[in-house]
Amino acid sequence: MTKGVKIGLGVLGVIVLIFVMTISWFVGHYNSLVTLEEQVTQSWSQVENQYQRRVDLIPNLVNTVKGYATHEQETFLAVTEARSKVNNINVSSDMLNNPQAFQKFQAAQSNLGSALSRLLVTVEKYPDLKANQNFLQLQAQLEGTENRISVERRKFNQAVQGFNTTIRKFPANIIAGITGFTQKEYFNAIEGSDVAPKVEF
Repeated sequence: MTKGVKIGLGVLGVIVLIFVMTISWFVGHYNSLVTLEEQVTQSWSQVENQYQRRVDLIPNLVNTVKGYATHEQETFLAVTEARSKVNNINVSSDMLNNPQAFQKFQAAQSNLGSALSRLLVTVEKYPDLKANQNFLQLQAQLEGTENRISVERRKFNQAVQGFNTTIRKFPANIIAGITGFTQKEYFNAIEGSDVAPKVEF
């Protein structure tokens, strides 16, 4: 083997090695982005589970309250309509890549939460209902669900923060741009939620 062939093979070996290292680097970063995106999706499914639990509890709660407070039809209608709007939203992980759909979902859930708050304020007028064991159990389950929703939304926001931070950093931002990874939406407080509601009896 001549000296020129040896040099040529050495150069070719270095080029192949650089190529393999570049592909390995690219694949490693791509796979870490996929892992982070899956964590966001998994966190989102936990948020959905808790919202579904809340929606499932509402008919029992409304029926229990109806037995005591038959003339509170406006409140019952508001809860039923808010629940219906939540159920009519097609919830999927694709929503995470559609800011408008995500905000629509968040607004519907906020409206449902407000309607439930009004229903629970109505209960204050009925001492017998407040002592009813079924109502107390449902109220405790609903309060627990609201706490779980809050925890899962916080976890979701943490997963989104990790993902969004990673795809904005160099060199992952290059890979994210090439492969189509985009920032995810956070759960935010609904406008006006910083103002305490007025409760009147």
